[in-house]
Amino acid sequence: MKNFMGKDGFQWFVGVVEDRADPKKLGRVRVRCLGYHTENLDKLPTDDLPWAHPMNPITSATVSGIGQTPLGVVEGTWVVGFFTDGRDAQQPMIMGTLPGVPAKLPTKDDKVGFQDYINGNYPKYTETDVNRLAVNATEEDDNGDVSESNPHNSLTIRKADLDLAVGTAQIDGVVEGVAPFPEDLDTDNGGKWDEPTTPYNAIYPRNHVYESEGGHIREMDDTPGAERIHERHASGSGYEIGPDGSKVTRVKKDNYEIVTNDEYCHIQGTARHTIDKGLRVRVNSQGVAGNNYNIEVGQGSSVNVEVNGGNINMTTLGTGEDAGDININASRDLNMQVGRSMNIDVKNTITEDSKVKTQSTQEKLTENSGTHDINTGKATVNGGSEVDVNASVINLN
Repeated sequence: MKNFMGKDGFQWFVGVVEDRADPKKLGRVRVRCLGYHTENLDKLPTDDLPWAHPMNPITSATVSGIGQTPLGVVEGTWVVGFFTDGRDAQQPMIMGTLPGVPAKLPTKDDKVGFQDYINGNYPKYTETDVNRLAVNATEEDDNGDVSESNPHNSLTIRKADLDLAVGTAQIDGVVEGVAPFPEDLDTDNGGKWDEPTTPYNAIYPRNHVYESEGGHIREMDDTPGAERIHERHASGSGYEIGPDGSKVTRVKKDNYEIVTNDEYCHIQGTARHTIDKGLRVRVNSQGVAGNNYNIEVGQGSSVNVEVNGGNINMTTLGTGEDAGDININASRDLNMQVGRSMNIDVKNTITEDSKVKTQSTQEKLTENSGTHDINTGKATVNGGSEVDVNASVINLN
């Protein structure tokens, strides 16, 4: 071969991709080249066009799957390249793609080439081939307000799909005689918070956008004062980091996170968790002794638990030496307010050792015990109209 790459001139071309189903899966495409190939599909079918090899940048190894996969062009993409075999023009190589403003849309099953006649997908509109998120075309109304005149559909969805008025935990029950706390734990927004709106405010040509065929999007926005990083799945799951470093993450379905070793999380502010359904926390799932569930609250703060319309249940399981205790240690007072009956059922012994014991119930106090020993300096029993004591032996010391 006399004419080949680097010898006897440089033969370059501009053309349109018509097929990318490379049987060798090398990223090759069939290109109909201007000035070399006719647009008449009857005279030159797409299947008779030579496969054009893609050229990757030096930043991509493109060997053994390392680097950027040489895929990206679609049927209908305009490309520029050269023939490695010179004037024979049977070994094309693609150097890059060419954006433009399409004059018309493709016609599926047409008899004319230089278009995506096989699928009729691309181009999708007669406007600049640069992504709408990068262009951010705007218009100004009579009041001087500026808005997007041709917004990307993902931007429109993100602005409309916001989680608003999410309630945070409040304590509305009994407050007197219990641990003190503010009436409203979160008064920033009436005990509620809103998902922030997107800080998108791109100015051409600062926003670097990648969008896949399936609608997955990645943005690296360098617009001064509106710098962002945004990645979004076609389903709507994704995240966005705004100019001040704030991050909004949205998962449209289930979220799984697996950590194969330890996890450390330091929140230097206040954490607010709102769960519409239930919460289950399981600790020491493998049953190894010493893996405890520990909660520590710093000096001057309280632990407040409120149940609206439900019960608070605490149970220890096991038998014999494997059984567990429930221990309550109050460094000061232990205050209990019972709205109705207080029932204590003890299988063996109740032992009370106190200087002063005061029992006050609105209705009924029932204690069932095999043995009840009371050692106290002073015992006061206020029964109102009646006190009933049924026992074979009562020892009061």
